[in-house]
Amino acid sequence: MAVKTARSEKSELWAGFHAYRSVFIGVALVTVFINLLMLVSPIYMMQVYDRVLSSRSETTLWMITAAAVMLYVVYASLEAMRSRTMVRVGVLLDDRLGPRVFDAVFRVSLSLPKGSLHSMQLNSAQPLRDLDTVRQFATGSGFLTLIDVPWTPIFLFALFLLHPWYAIYASAAAVILFALATLQEFGTRKDIAAATTHSIDAHHFVDANLRNNEAVEAMGMRKEMLKRWEQKHARALSLQAEASDWAGGVVASTKFLQGAAQLGVLGLGAYLVIEGSVTGGAIFAANILMGRALAPVAQSVSVWQGFVNARSAWGRLDQLLKAAPVEMERMPLPTPIGRVSVSNVAVAPPGVTRDVVRGMTFELAPGESLAIVGPSASGKSTLVRALIGVWPLLRGIVRLDGADISQYDRVELGKHLGYLPQDVELFDGTIAENIARMNVVDSAAVVKAARLAGVHDLVLQLPDGYDTRIGQGGQSLSGGQRQRIGLARAVYGDPRLVVLDEPNSNLDHAGEAALAEAMTALRKTRATIVVVTHRPSILTGMDKILVLNNGAMERFGPREEVMAAILRPVAAPAQRPTAPAPSTAIR
Repeated sequence: MAVKTARSEKSELWAGFHAYRSVFIGVALVTVFINLLMLVSPIYMMQVYDRVLSSRSETTLWMITAAAVMLYVVYASLEAMRSRTMVRVGVLLDDRLGPRVFDAVFRVSLSLPKGSLHSMQLNSAQPLRDLDTVRQFATGSGFLTLIDVPWTPIFLFALFLLHPWYAIYASAAAVILFALATLQEFGTRKDIAAATTHSIDAHHFVDANLRNNEAVEAMGMRKEMLKRWEQKHARALSLQAEASDWAGGVVASTKFLQGAAQLGVLGLGAYLVIEGSVTGGAIFAANILMGRALAPVAQSVSVWQGFVNARSAWGRLDQLLKAAPVEMERMPLPTPIGRVSVSNVAVAPPGVTRDVVRGMTFELAPGESLAIVGPSASGKSTLVRALIGVWPLLRGIVRLDGADISQYDRVELGKHLGYLPQDVELFDGTIAENIARMNVVDSAAVVKAARLAGVHDLVLQLPDGYDTRIGQGGQSLSGGQRQRIGLARAVYGDPRLVVLDEPNSNLDHAGEAALAEAMTALRKTRATIVVVTHRPSILTGMDKILVLNNGAMERFGPREEVMAAILRPVAAPAQRPTAPAPSTAIR
């Protein structure tokens, strides 16, 4: 039983393909008839040369020609049916596995260190391209070639029936072709794997440069970036060239062998005719059968690279799906009212084992607001990511309305959470779609959220208002506009817990005023609010303040008490009565 469980866990990707096993079996059966119908041509040639030409019977010629044409019509129909079936299986496989891979990419990317090669591969949707690679091989020429290969012995047997020497000659050619395919695999495997890794690295380097193209151009960094890209790209090209040179030599040898084998079988046939061992028609029949016998083996050489790529992609996908197993369905919990409890929480960024935040213990009642302050790199953003459940805890527990936040279904929980990250990322679509979190747009709810965030008038000033398309990442908007629209997205749907990470980092004076009004309006909704900030203006009206320093809680309590402690003057030394007044800046 344990063995079965381990196997099922190991082969989730295989299970996706196995679900359509009846279709693949049906295609294999159709392939049987297709390959049998390939015997029509050699049989026809033998009948024409050995029977029709000797008897000079036009009736016989017309009859066998009509029969051959009808059989070729059947052959073409079966080929078309097989091709259409494989195309549709490919679509079904994509529908079945695509959402699963997409979900796994998102979940695994949250657990990887930012900037790691694996993380960059996920962020560039490499697994989805891997799925395309596997699907195209399994439902395209690669799979069809593989199921044609077993027919090589059958065609060799047909050659044996003509004469044993035909079969021996063709078998030797097939063995050499197979040896060439094996040689190509072992000669290119390492170079191709290394070239793929370097190529992906070079592509990610270009992506990063394009995202920061203004800084690169402004500071004259383009030439240096070009040099770095050339180094990465040149290494990938060098490895690809080495693999291609080897593969090209193998392919050229394969083509030479095929041509030589076809010529050789004609010469062998002529010799056997001279010896009286076979008829003249057998020469042409043997030539056709020789081509049919060697074709799958030769094609396997040409599709071998596709097989290697599909095998590598399969391995990466299998590893990804194991890292993100199917989530169990969770029982729906009641709509939260916003009671937050944090108990002895320690958090570290993905891929880091040393805690960045530790010993966090506090509670927020529904409708309370908390400001988190502290110097840079003190762990503020790390803490709020743990509060909303996107980063796992090293220890401790975060509860929302008494339930561990990990017990909530993420989709359902997301409806009741609002989150404005420090780096606001909008999506390709309209402003209304972005505010509505890319769901079906509820106009009334979108306008309500925009008014609450103080961005309604700003949106109306845009050319197409709420229907303005903002491009990938919101590139057509300024940083302040993106931040204010991100705030509207965070408060869309009246969430019960709203977490804002530096909500005023890109705002001008007007934006600051709009944010202050939005905070006042948000508190009236009785949502629980957590705000990370460096600016004292945000603290007005907050119920509690948490001061972080080096990942530890330095102070926590009602705003008045914490502010009094932070701003408490330090007594001036007697010997320096003219010392300047202490700073009142909020860390």
